[in-house]
Amino acid sequence: MANTKNVEQITSMDVDFAQWYTDVVTRAELIDYSGVKGFFVLRPYGYAIWENIQAELDRRFKDTGHENVSMPLLISESLLQKEKDHVEGFAPECAWVTFGGEEELEERMCIRPTSETLFCDHWARTVRSWRDLPKLYNQWCSVLRWEKSTRPFLRHREFLWQEGHTLHATAQEAIEETERMLDVYADVYENILAMPVLKGLKTDKEKFAGAERTYTIECMMHDKKALQSCTSHYFGDGFARAFDITFADKENSLQYPFETSWGFSTRSIGGVIMTHGDDNGLVMPPRIAPVQIVVIPVASHKPGVLESARELRDELKRAGLRVNIDESDNSPGWKFAEHEMRGVPLRIEIGPRDIEAGKCVAVSRVDGTKTEIPIDTAPERAKQLLDAAHELMYTRAKARLDENTRTATTMDEIKTIVTEKGGFITTAWCGDEACEVKMKEDAGVTSRCIPFEGEKPSEICPVCGKKAEKTIVWGVAY
Repeated sequence: MANTKNVEQITSMDVDFAQWYTDVVTRAELIDYSGVKGFFVLRPYGYAIWENIQAELDRRFKDTGHENVSMPLLISESLLQKEKDHVEGFAPECAWVTFGGEEELEERMCIRPTSETLFCDHWARTVRSWRDLPKLYNQWCSVLRWEKSTRPFLRHREFLWQEGHTLHATAQEAIEETERMLDVYADVYENILAMPVLKGLKTDKEKFAGAERTYTIECMMHDKKALQSCTSHYFGDGFARAFDITFADKENSLQYPFETSWGFSTRSIGGVIMTHGDDNGLVMPPRIAPVQIVVIPVASHKPGVLESARELRDELKRAGLRVNIDESDNSPGWKFAEHEMRGVPLRIEIGPRDIEAGKCVAVSRVDGTKTEIPIDTAPERAKQLLDAAHELMYTRAKARLDENTRTATTMDEIKTIVTEKGGFITTAWCGDEACEVKMKEDAGVTSRCIPFEGEKPSEICPVCGKKAEKTIVWGVAY
């Protein structure tokens, strides 16, 4: 049950949240550590979650006119060097290839940390006219960033993601694209992952290397820390100028196009775990759960039980649900705990008495609620229960976000919130990077975003006391 700790191998999150997280990702067989430091094995159950997220995203990308492409794995050093701010931002994380076979390369090659330069190099050769625009591309791939410290899903040296890259004739089109894709991400987080989001702009200090603007989605985890969940970037025409990408407009005048990029990675799975999980393990959002329903035959040795359980499984599958049946010889109690630990949203138990009554028992992973449902309407009722589970998960996460987002007007208030309560802190801000740096030094929080909505708590920056032009949200982040 949701409030009873059944899986002793998992540390309680209230005792040690970091260890709880590690226990969950390994015990639920999402991740394994590889023989190369900082690199992880994404096991079948973990990869299945990513496949379901990928399918939801890919459909939305294609609905908004984007096409999938594939760019090279390697970037020549000279190509990477073309955009100064970009290369400086990624230089500490680059991994380099210097040999091909036994021969030293004339120019070293970077294993892509991101692919802006590759897309720009391609567009410089293929874009000629306004008729060639817009270019709406997306790539599903892995990237490599040589992180100093790593953690399953949250920070890998190599991780899976999608990176969208688009090129537009006008700045307004590019800005609209950047904002549209942030809304696509927000839709997936809220309506698929059941995770409420805070949307806004990153500060200049925190924006993506080479971007004019970075839009972000921030989510609050169970321990009240922030997770930067995905970002969307407006580059202006800076990359186009650096790579000499031009096009002839309708008046046959040469112009520089405007570029965007946006990305969503397997970090989202870490966010799902830390938002919804409990002391029994995973709690999977039904719309991305690899297994939405597990059927448990009770007293399976008795005549007709296994046959009825299999028939029920098949009916649920025909209704388009992802269903497994546990026919193992483990005890029912072990099965319940195991599938709870793996976060299966709905467990359906069926035994001799249930078959006789024409009913089965559905148990929600979210809150342990038991519901008797008629066998002949099980698919319809199961879908309703899965939708209800999604809504409950979202409601709980939204309540946590709202209850732990506070306003402050002074540094003393900010420090008290950080040390005693945690969560997000909304303040006024003068816009000076020096105050942003001092906030981290004195209060231990970083800027999460300049939110799109919300009023300033005051007109005075709590750091320097000067007139505040903006509202900003601070927090401790992963």
